[in-house]
Amino acid sequence: METSRIEALITEHCDDEQAEGDLLELLSVVADRNGADPGEKELKKGARFVLGYIKQVPYMLKVATTAADNVGLNAEMEHILEMVRSYWAQDLDVIPDHLGVIGLLDDAYCSLTSLQAVSDHYQLQTGKYLFPDDLTAANRMMRQIIGEPYITDLDRFVTNAIREAGVMQAMKALASPDKQQHFASQANIWNHGPVGEVARDHLAELGLN
Repeated sequence: METSRIEALITEHCDDEQAEGDLLELLSVVADRNGADPGEKELKKGARFVLGYIKQVPYMLKVATTAADNVGLNAEMEHILEMVRSYWAQDLDVIPDHLGVIGLLDDAYCSLTSLQAVSDHYQLQTGKYLFPDDLTAANRMMRQIIGEPYITDLDRFVTNAIREAGVMQAMKALASPDKQQHFASQANIWNHGPVGEVARDHLAELGLN
């Protein structure tokens, strides 16, 4: 599935009149599971977070291609992106797509968690950011929202994607002395931008952290 089709699918489901209501119902269940009792205002704030999380997937897929081109990780990143696109193309995945916006939670989580994992490995080896946004906190909260039994299967998908793409081997190559000298002579490829701040408000009223 091309990024443009993913973007169209996100627009279709996130802008649907029923989307907010479905998310409010889901987040109410999540809050109850966490022992929290949020009001309507807090639930709507949570719904905005989820919608923002899903909607930034196309942006991050495009950024990933550019970032990989900049540092010579084209083949590894393309493998990751192909696996992500194939997951979006599945109708009957971990959370079925026919559930509307709820059915996109797993697709978005797999996408953004996979990309963040590549970025984390890259930073570990080079000390520099691969992407302009750090989605660690947002991914952590989405993980809590999705919950078990789904999250174990999704994390397994991400782990397999990273392994099959050969990301670890590629990062070890980046750690060679000549590569380190090359990277040390450059400024950070990215500075973290505003999209990465989507999770700055930790939504504690929903029991998320």
